[in-house]
Parts: sequence; C-alpha cells; structure tokens
Amino acid sequence: MSEPGTQTTKHNPLRYISDTLQDLRAKGIAPKLRVLQGEQKPVCVFDGREVINLASNNYLGLTSHKALQKASIEAVRKLGVGAGAVRTIAGTMQIHMDLEEQIARFKHSEACVVFQSGFTANAGTVSAVLGKDDLIVSDELNHASIIDGARLSKAAIKVFKHKDVNDCERILQEHANFAGKKLIITDGVFSMDGDIAPLPALCDLAEKYGCIMMVDDAHASGVLGKAGRGTVDHFQCHGRVHIQVGTLSKAIGSMGGYVCGSRELIDFLYLRARPFLFSTSHTPATAAACQAAFTLLDSVQGEKLVNKLWANTKFFKKELKKRGFQFATSETPIIPIHVGDAAKAFEFSRKLFDAGVFAPAVGYPTVAEGKARLRAIVSAAHKRQQLMRAADTLAEVARTLDILQAS
Repeated sequence: MSEPGTQTTKHNPLRYISDTLQDLRAKGIAPKLRVLQGEQKPVCVFDGREVINLASNNYLGLTSHKALQKASIEAVRKLGVGAGAVRTIAGTMQIHMDLEEQIARFKHSEACVVFQSGFTANAGTVSAVLGKDDLIVSDELNHASIIDGARLSKAAIKVFKHKDVNDCERILQEHANFAGKKLIITDGVFSMDGDIAPLPALCDLAEKYGCIMMVDDAHASGVLGKAGRGTVDHFQCHGRVHIQVGTLSKAIGSMGGYVCGSRELIDFLYLRARPFLFSTSHTPATAAACQAAFTLLDSVQGEKLVNKLWANTKFFKKELKKRGFQFATSETPIIPIHVGDAAKAFEFSRKLFDAGVFAPAVGYPTVAEGKARLRAIVSAAHKRQQLMRAADTLAEVARTLDILQAS
C-alpha cells in the first residue's frame, strides 16, 4: 500500500491532462508564465530580462502612481488589511460605499456595485438579471465572462455576427413575439482586435424591440470618452444603456470590476449576484487606490494622461504601418498583429522577448483556431524612443519569420 498522499502508477484519472499538456508543448503552444520582477512599467524585468512592455492593460500607467500608492498605504494604516467578510454580512465598509458612489458620479449613473473582478461583474450580472425563459442576443466576439454569464443564466442564447447590426436585428425580428425578457449585450471595445462596438445602432435596436441594453466597457474604461468614462460617453448614449460594466484592473490600475445602472438594478444585484454574495469584500487598500484613480481621472492631470495615451497610440500605429504592419480593425490602443498559425505566433513572441520586447501571443481558445496573433498594447507611460525601438524590433523579428517580407 502506498504512503498517504502519494499517487500510485496503477491508476491516474488525470492522465489525460498530462497527455494534453505534452501535446500542446510538442506543438509549441503551451507558453510558461512570465514572472514580473518589480513594478508594472513601460520598461520592466520579466524572467530576469529587461524588456519594453507591450503586454500590460495598464493603459494610463496608474499601477505605480504615487497618488494611488499613498492612498493604499493610508487605508491600511487606518482600516487594516482586509474587510473580513462578504459584503452582505459584515464586510461592507464605508470606503466600499464611498467608492461605489464615486464611480456612479463618474459614469453619470444612479448607482454602482463593485465586484471582485471584471469577470465576476459580467458573469454575476447576466446570470442574475436573466433566467431560463429569457433571451440573450450577443456579439460573436464578446468576452468569455459574458459567454459564461449567459450560460449560467440558462437563457436562450443567439449570437450575431461581429458588429453586424443587421444580423442582430434579424435575430430580434425572428423573436419579435418572444414572451420573456430580451438582452442585447456587447463589449464596448473588443479585447483581441481593438475595435469599438456600434453602440448607438445597438441602442436603437434595444429601444425598437424592447430589450435590455448591456455594455462591457472593460477596455474602454479610462480609454474612451471624456476622462475615460467609456463608450457610453464616447457615443453620448447616456440614458440608453441599462447596464454598464467596467473594470478596476486595467486603466484604473488596481483590481476589481463594477456595474453601473439604476438604483433598483444595483439593489437587486446586492441580493442576487452570486459573486457579490459569496466573495469577501475588497481590501481597504484596493478600494482606496481605486478612489484615488477616479479622483485623478476626473482632473486636469487625468485628461492629460488620456490624451497622452491616444498620442502614443497614434504614433506607434504610424511607425508600425511604416514598417509594413497592417491592423485595419484596431481603433484603440489594442494593436493585433495577425499571424494565423498558433505555433508561429508563439515563436514570434519568444523571439521578440529575447530581443527585448514583450508582446504576448494569443491563440485558441482565446481566439479562433487559425487566427493566432500577437497583441500589443500602448500606454500613456511609454516614451517615444521606447515605442520606436519596439517598432524596429517587431519588424526585424517579423522578417526573420516571413511574417513581414523584406522591402
């Protein structure tokens, strides 16, 4: 008999995992985690190597901003390191309520609820507001958290072609007499191609067919709209979107997600959103950092940071296009460099890393098979010479792999 806690060689019910991993590694599509040593900055050290960082969602450079650091430290000193309970028992601190009120004001909404992540904000909200007798009409490239939330709701799910308003209306026409609730849901900015949803036209459809309208603004928060208020502000669709989801983990520089909407919607989510009900509250340090970030955004300095982000984005795209790269879909700081073959994309990323640029490869299941790519993300904190060097390196390595033909 084997020792307690050891595995015998006779029966391993997880053998299929080992086989799958071996297969992925043999194909060159099982990258190891890169380990960051130090702060998340435009140039930083991963795995002992200094690289230009084009991998981070830290759009405004706030992860290491002094105002956020100071707010976090003061919160720990005054309020401790943890909340000690879920929000619905003993874990709702005044700082949580203050943060929710601040975000609601920033987003021009009645109310807000903060979740532990953007993923749980999406999944928890969709599965709370809809049930098995309802209908979800979803863009085909929506984020995995939307897909999982839709599945958890047990509602009927119909998928329309990416950003295709006519296809969305076709589905709604086919379900014009549907008895249950109907939800149109879309990302505001799509995370893999960097394009922006046709929000005004989708709002028109929601109003025409009596649907709830929901937007996931994770990659638009801090990026689009005045001071980074998102796609609703960018398109001036205030009052037309019933549910706005955002993140605190990207441009805001900290951790978490949030949902904005009517006071009644938020009160309902307090009672029915399972991630909110069953997860311990944010630490005081996290909440305080988020408060500092929104205070910064809603100031002249915040406006300058957003403007710098867009200036850097335009500069980097121009330099990449000079070198032969094409990325027609991108309308934001997310820049996809399409490769197609997953193994080649991961090889491209590895060689880039060795040359001093970190731009991760993305393959299946994050994107469809045959559509692997590198995803580069620009930040407000990048300097022009860093972006120029990154563009040169991308072009040099791409040519060695026949991703770009030598001119």
